[in-house]
Amino acid sequence: MISDRIRIITTGGTFDKLYDAVKGELTFRESQLPRILQQARVTLPVHLDALFAVDSLQMTESQRQDIVDDALSCVEKRVIIVHGTDTMVKTARLLESSLKDDDEHVFVFTGAMIPYSLENSDAIFNLGTALSAVQLLDKGVYVAMGGRIFPASNVRKNKDRGIFEEEL
Repeated sequence: MISDRIRIITTGGTFDKLYDAVKGELTFRESQLPRILQQARVTLPVHLDALFAVDSLQMTESQRQDIVDDALSCVEKRVIIVHGTDTMVKTARLLESSLKDDDEHVFVFTGAMIPYSLENSDAIFNLGTALSAVQLLDKGVYVAMGGRIFPASNVRKNKDRGIFEEEL
């Protein structure tokens, strides 16, 4: 039976990084999602699934497959995956290629270019976009970044401009 609540799978990425003043670098501690959901006053039934916390540039193929396996096993129909932006599209396409024809899930990947913990972060806006999108889209795999929603099969990160855009 598929649940009405939304599952949010966190995998790390810039979204969840915190500045470590001792080390002088961005690191991971705990997910920022509970705090963000409270701050945004989200009233939707949400289940948080902290899979792991890794920078997507250091993500192994085994970890990428773990994301796909975890997502496909969700009892929730609507699933958001918080992922590092550098390899988000790669993981989204792996998930898309793993879908069976009768899979009714709606998967929306999102992340942040600037960590939630820093000023001018896009994390809350991107999460809000993903929360809306996952409720409205038809089954499939999508990427929600910068106020835009893309099918996983037609998106790329433009590293020169720091945006996601349709793949040409």
